[in-house]
Amino acid sequence: MSAQLPTVLVFAATDPTGGAGLQADLLTLASLGCHPLSVVTAITVQDTVGVEDFLPLDAGWIADQARCVLEDMPVAAFKIGMLGSVEITAAIAEIVSDYPDIPLVLDPVLASGRGDELATDDLIQAMRDLLLPQTTLITPNSMEARRLAEDDEGEDEADPDLDECAARLIDQGCEYVLITGAHEQTAQVTNILYAESGRLQSQDWDRLAGSYHGSGCTLASAIAALLTQGLSIEEAVKSAQEYTYEALRAGYRLGMGQHIPDRLFWAREGNDGKT
Repeated sequence: MSAQLPTVLVFAATDPTGGAGLQADLLTLASLGCHPLSVVTAITVQDTVGVEDFLPLDAGWIADQARCVLEDMPVAAFKIGMLGSVEITAAIAEIVSDYPDIPLVLDPVLASGRGDELATDDLIQAMRDLLLPQTTLITPNSMEARRLAEDDEGEDEADPDLDECAARLIDQGCEYVLITGAHEQTAQVTNILYAESGRLQSQDWDRLAGSYHGSGCTLASAIAALLTQGLSIEEAVKSAQEYTYEALRAGYRLGMGQHIPDRLFWAREGNDGKT
């Protein structure tokens, strides 16, 4: 009998392009040697340009999907993507609270690459109140980090810097924060990992031409996959960035919008299989 693959349970919305969302998570997890389990949170209408609409599922269906799987097989990590509603957020928070020893990677999907809003202010508040205290690692881009870290009382006169954003998210309960810097006006993309003690590591990446559909999903799922294989947070974050960069570099443009990362780049002819 072959060795048992570690399982990762993903809560995310579908993406009919296969570029982001649940489909991106499944491809990434399988590529990195995990067996992906999936709970659909919402159904989207989108292409590689943007999201036209989405339909959140009933929160009871979310709970039933997850409970059925969790009662049947062991789960080594949770990965959460697009939530869809406050009720779904509450349902997922209740489920994961029963499994406090399982690492949870949260990719806070607040908007599409085009800027289509995917999370209301109420949903963001529910995320802060219910999910952040249970989160091992949150992986916002710099725009998401600033929105999540906004002062509830409106006392910020300017956007807080990224160090302050990370500190606020950790104060809200996260163990670790990885802020990605693709949206910053810098020569290179700088991704910074934070803990309660401050910055743990910083990695710089050359900017690639074009934009990519599902890069955040890929990175967060890669981290979840690597955590199931015994890597520390620092090791998992570093290796997941390397994997994601190579997937982006090998990406292809199937539609009229963003490029789609090639999560199976290592399997293509002529590649030596190294990440």
